[in-house]
Amino acid sequence: MKKTLLALLIASVAQASLAAPAPASVQTAIAPVREVDRIVAVVNKNVITWQELQGRVNEAIKQLESQKVTPPARDVLERQLLEQMITEEVQLQYAASGGLRIEDAAIDQAVANLAKQNKLSEAGLKAQLAKDGISMDRLRGDIRRELTISRLRDSEVASRVNVSDSEVEQVLKSAQSANRTEYHLASILVSVPERADAKQIDALSQKVHKALADLDAGQPFAKVSASYSDAPNAIKGGDMGWRPATSLPLEFVQMLEQLKPGAHTDVIRTQQGFFVFQLQDKRNGSAPMLVEQYHTRHILIRTNEAVSEADAKARIDQIRDRIMRGAKFADMAKLYSEDGSNAKGGDMGWVTLGDLVPDFEKAMVALPIGQLSQPVRTSFGWHLIEVEGKRNQDVSSDHEKMAVKQQIRSRKMEQAYADWVRQLRDSAFVEEHLDDK
Repeated sequence: MKKTLLALLIASVAQASLAAPAPASVQTAIAPVREVDRIVAVVNKNVITWQELQGRVNEAIKQLESQKVTPPARDVLERQLLEQMITEEVQLQYAASGGLRIEDAAIDQAVANLAKQNKLSEAGLKAQLAKDGISMDRLRGDIRRELTISRLRDSEVASRVNVSDSEVEQVLKSAQSANRTEYHLASILVSVPERADAKQIDALSQKVHKALADLDAGQPFAKVSASYSDAPNAIKGGDMGWRPATSLPLEFVQMLEQLKPGAHTDVIRTQQGFFVFQLQDKRNGSAPMLVEQYHTRHILIRTNEAVSEADAKARIDQIRDRIMRGAKFADMAKLYSEDGSNAKGGDMGWVTLGDLVPDFEKAMVALPIGQLSQPVRTSFGWHLIEVEGKRNQDVSSDHEKMAVKQQIRSRKMEQAYADWVRQLRDSAFVEEHLDDK
């Protein structure tokens, strides 16, 4: 099974261990003692159990070992992953309170895509899951959680992040724009709560400096990240992937230029918390000049406090039915679409991959030219999409500007999402009982 599948799977729940047998003289009188489940955290009105945590720990160990990273001590992983589970639970509760639901059709499509990525039929995927002791219901639950958090991120953050032309021009005019270097980075983050007092900040500073001391003593960065980092990528060794110089602050790029691959920075204090970065590698970036573009038009019915999910879906279904019976797409867009493109009959012009939210792009790319889509759900509402043409466009003259804009937006989204999640976590009622016996 490929890593794309393994990354989504959570190992089967750990079996309760039996106590040592009693002496022979009393063995028949004492029943075996089994470890029972218990609550390890209370998050608002929900709980996280010991068995749920152990399932996540087992999967994290598998993932680290598949990356040839020695896992940290189990109790260290338990504490790290419990905090991640608390943060996830806070987001899932927020999504539920706002009426955000992932429809079964989206889960079905994700399962089909997962099977296709691993060159399996859906029956073959189910059989492989069974071999690993994982039910299809468990997989669908994991996918629903991931899609919920992804859609929440889009609705709460992505739609509010804008990049102005002046921001792009400022980067293009700076000396930094001439730097075509890309950096492969890994990170350790020790988060600092928004309302942390001096005592808390001091304790967290000591924690990150302990991580730094482990690195200086020769411990692998991936293991130290899994042991200390509060970031979601901790169990992936803190891997951040490749980042172009233009997407990073100039002072940080200057710092990276002083490092050799494999070296790490000192502790860096930011609004989010304490960071340590490692330079994994660097290369001279050479992005292609040809990009895939789609001439697209759409109709949007938004969901909000006044328009329920069911009402919006019913309206988009009615519009689709009228188009299928002969109504013109452009006329329906002008009459009903709740997007700024309605005046142009829903015409969005030529759009480039990466410019739109993922759910929309996935549906757009899969559509044959001239075919009307089924209703598509995104963070904005329900869409009907039609692709009028596809092309590979030479954007040499515009490439740098487009790339810089996307890089700035990505950086701003990361920061905005991290800040939003931290505020949500800080406002939640949380009680930890990991050390309770």
